[in-house]
Amino acid sequence: MIPLALMLQVLYVVLWIKGNVLMLELVLKLFVFISMIVLLIGCDGSILLDTDGTQTEKDAPANVGAGGFDIVDDIKTALENVCPGVVSCADILALASEIGVVLAKGPSWQVLFGRKDSLTANRSGANSDIPSPFETLAVMIPQFTNKGMDLTDLVALSGAHTFGRARCGTFEQRLFNFNGSGNPDLTVDATFLQTLQGICPQGGNNGNTFTNLDISTPNDFDNDYFTNLQSNQGLLQTDQELFSTSGSATIAIVNRYAGSQTQFFDDFVSSMIKLGNISPLTGTNGQIRTDCKRVN
Repeated sequence: MIPLALMLQVLYVVLWIKGNVLMLELVLKLFVFISMIVLLIGCDGSILLDTDGTQTEKDAPANVGAGGFDIVDDIKTALENVCPGVVSCADILALASEIGVVLAKGPSWQVLFGRKDSLTANRSGANSDIPSPFETLAVMIPQFTNKGMDLTDLVALSGAHTFGRARCGTFEQRLFNFNGSGNPDLTVDATFLQTLQGICPQGGNNGNTFTNLDISTPNDFDNDYFTNLQSNQGLLQTDQELFSTSGSATIAIVNRYAGSQTQFFDDFVSSMIKLGNISPLTGTNGQIRTDCKRVN
């Protein structure tokens, strides 16, 4: 039996000590990344594996900006010290995500346990089945619907960008020469565009420059992300596509969440539970790693 009270205590302490909002967002992003790998092999901690004779998922194009791996390592070490071989890395990600959202003033939900960790990484799956920051809505929708997710899941899970940061490299293609047009992305608000161009100047050394995903309440988990989309102030292309793709059913969902934080929270919780429980490794499949970076 997993000592849930102990898990919660350890996770809260580690996340609170190390956890500014960027770190919490990184852990949530990690869980969303690893959960979306279930589109091929399940929610199994594969993104945490370092290169060991095979390619890692950590530097796959779709995982650009992923981080927080050291936090997961710290949590794993703390848990192994008190209950070795009990809690998988995949379950750590699931519970840490829920705690991160709660600490950022978002909703809570019951996390189911019992996932096992994978024995291999899935670089090809990360490349093909996880949306990169540069995708159109036409590309993103099949990545969800082909695996049993729907448009509500897509929009609700995108709302995780209500807090945290993003590197210039994940959105600067929108600022100067969008799709080779020689002009910025026309769906970016003019004032917002000028601000972003100042943060990430063309030709600048922007590799380690971050800015807020949510310009209004960057440290809170709320529905301002969706009101930003209504104002053409979504940071990533994949964000703004949800509202600016003419005729898309996602527009109505964005409007609904912008008008009701309660509705967003309810749907986000449902989508996180659904995403985290698509084909997990359980029973004799996989293992409980003692070190999240490598197989036992």
